[in-house]
Amino acid sequence: MIKQLDTKVVYQNKWMTVREDKILRPSGAEGIYGVVDKPDCAVIMAIDNGLIHLVQQYRYTVQARCWELPQGAWELRPEADHLELAKGELREETGMDAKEMVYVGAQYIAYGFLNQTCHIYLASQLTNVGKSLDEEEEDLISDSFPIEEFERMMIDGEIKDSVTVAAYGLAKLKNLV
Repeated sequence: MIKQLDTKVVYQNKWMTVREDKILRPSGAEGIYGVVDKPDCAVIMAIDNGLIHLVQQYRYTVQARCWELPQGAWELRPEADHLELAKGELREETGMDAKEMVYVGAQYIAYGFLNQTCHIYLASQLTNVGKSLDEEEEDLISDSFPIEEFERMMIDGEIKDSVTVAAYGLAKLKNLV
């Protein structure tokens, strides 16, 4: 087991903390480990009448507009219940409320450096109530696609978001979609 000897924050903003941990490996060798701390997030597959609701926004890190499932975290309320978070993110990004929310499961996004857990929900019986985007999401658009087109978008590499692909894959393996 790896033992933490020391830790220091090397960067912090309202969305994340980056820390460097001094560690002791089982062999006795010391090393460092970089860790990104982020609050848990939720991803929502909103599906109704054979259509899945996606969002698209500019992702600065890859310099491209990307289609993905609605997803997010509440940095100011990291202790929020993940069902409440999922309902809030769905409403915020798509303008939809769901009468039914089924918990699909949880996955780590990138546990090699990130400690964030993503909670996956399947939302159905949708009603449009209007969006309420955060200022960071001013360019976000939403649209719905037939499931077959969504699957083609993933296969063809048009959708490259690993959270979207993994969430849908897990739901499909569980025969929920």
